[in-house]
Amino acid sequence: MNRVIFNQKGGVGKSTISCNLAAISASKGKKTLLIDLDTQGNSTHYLLGHRTEELESTLADFYAGTLSISLFPKDFSEFIYETEVPNLYVMPSHPDMDNLHAKLESRYKIYKLKEAIEAMDGFDNIFIDTPPALNFYTRSALIAANNCIIPFDCDVFSKQALYSLLDTIDEVNADHNPDLLIEGIVVNHFQKRAKLPIQLVNELLADGLTVFKTKISASVKIRESHSASLPMIQFAPTHKVTEEFKSLYKELVK
Repeated sequence: MNRVIFNQKGGVGKSTISCNLAAISASKGKKTLLIDLDTQGNSTHYLLGHRTEELESTLADFYAGTLSISLFPKDFSEFIYETEVPNLYVMPSHPDMDNLHAKLESRYKIYKLKEAIEAMDGFDNIFIDTPPALNFYTRSALIAANNCIIPFDCDVFSKQALYSLLDTIDEVNADHNPDLLIEGIVVNHFQKRAKLPIQLVNELLADGLTVFKTKISASVKIRESHSASLPMIQFAPTHKVTEEFKSLYKELVK
């Protein structure tokens, strides 16, 4: 199953949700790949830590290769790295992807990620982290994925952006990927004692949107796990937020 974690708004927890769901998938014995399309590389740093400085090949090299003709092109699997987590692999991002964006778009390389994933065997689950923008890379991810997970930060601005985002997914679904399904909205940074988050979630439900029952609480422990370059299931296996990610994963596999 290929899942894209997508929201055009920044700071809603795309990388955190992507990496932690991928790590839980791996802990279940599933060979899992995280593809980091965000040029900021937050997922790459989260899963590889200091090793990001030593990478020989990244997604920037993959996309640069699509712009030229080679007699011996690299296989997509050559851009994949093992993490410290058993069964979990990452395809790292790189800032140079920003420089390739215009060329890739003008030469219509939008299907290259989908084609590469379809030609690759061996992974049970693939999670695709996306940048906080609607650009070539996010469209590529939406075209390549089966399902879409939407992180939702509990504020009014997130709700305003959400409906524009849904229109974008509908457009990609109609024009490029008829198999793309919205799996659900993940409520992140949830504070159950605050009125506004509860009100906003109820409004989403009243509008007929699919919202996962599991909500991810705000916690400093997540930032600590970022610093340690370890997903929560390895960094704090019994923590409340870890249990929430486990519960969210159970909803996905149902």
